[in-house]
Amino acid sequence: MPDYSEALKKSLIKKIKEYPRFSKSEVEKFCWMAVHEYKHGVLPSEYDIREIDEELYLQLLQEFKSNIK
Repeated sequence: MPDYSEALKKSLIKKIKEYPRFSKSEVEKFCWMAVHEYKHGVLPSEYDIREIDEELYLQLLQEFKSNIK
């Protein structure tokens, strides 16, 4: 399992909180969007099915939920 830097995760968490219409109740969606943007360089379109880095997504989600109240 890859271990991503704290700097990367903090950067993505900051990005998530700055997305328009960010909602803590939809944190999974916004984490997915950030990882998609990180991997592909663009935000996902409505029907985007490109793969994301699932390990990064899970680590980011865990970090977000455990450190952001």
